[in-house]
Amino acid sequence: MTRAQVRPLLVLLAVLGGFEAFTTGSSAQDDAPTPGALVVVGGGGTPPEVLIEGLARTGAAKPHVVVLPQASSREDRGVGSAEMFRELGVETVDLIDPLDDTAAARIARADLIWFPGGDQELLSQALHTAKVVQVIHERHRAGAVVGGTSAGAAIMSRVMISGPPEPRALTGGAMRPFRGLGLWKGVIVDQHFVERDRLARLLTAVLDNPRLVGVGISERTACIVDGEQFEVRGEGQVLVWDARGSEIERFKDEELQGARDLRLHVVRPGERFDLAPATER
Repeated sequence: MTRAQVRPLLVLLAVLGGFEAFTTGSSAQDDAPTPGALVVVGGGGTPPEVLIEGLARTGAAKPHVVVLPQASSREDRGVGSAEMFRELGVETVDLIDPLDDTAAARIARADLIWFPGGDQELLSQALHTAKVVQVIHERHRAGAVVGGTSAGAAIMSRVMISGPPEPRALTGGAMRPFRGLGLWKGVIVDQHFVERDRLARLLTAVLDNPRLVGVGISERTACIVDGEQFEVRGEGQVLVWDARGSEIERFKDEELQGARDLRLHVVRPGERFDLAPATER
């Protein structure tokens, strides 16, 4: 898709998104606004149609995009992501260092918050150190779209995983949990999933946390999340590990894990998936 093709499509979707927000959104007398969508990309590049969908979900004719690139340690971190949005016709793209004194106020104006890839541990540490996690949550609750790719996807869940299982996969405690943002509730997110053969890595984390659903996202693939449902967009599949109805064998750290009746779902582009337990659907 060329830049010339993308620009009119972006304008059209922004107008449609604004119309939907006008016709279905809350009035001054209604309850609090609906939280914004999450755009969770598995890395390896983000298809333009995924970005366009995220921008349209803001409902803003001229969306204000904020980029937080602290997953990377490169000197030019975030520059490519900012340019990616500008090439889609976005006029206001704010590349932010969260340790800047103005960071919280600038994030509070965002219609879309974007986390590029890199190291999710670096990103989590930077955001928590700068004390901007609360304002990110506040903007999301107020309707802003939040998205990210690779490390920016992994940080969406409260339990965040990184690195290889130690000492080995399918061993209790082998996937050390890190602190994510907790924007996508009830899940553990993994990325580069099919391409890097991370099926056992995510299952190891799920068996340690069986109330959480494992969501593994392929490269150039996104989950567009609304509440407990997501739709797959892009080029690959999303794999879902669900142990909530399983029989989990007792094990201690560094002991072999065991389980019965695990459920694995493979979701293709264009398909939707409901994360609510089967008994609640």
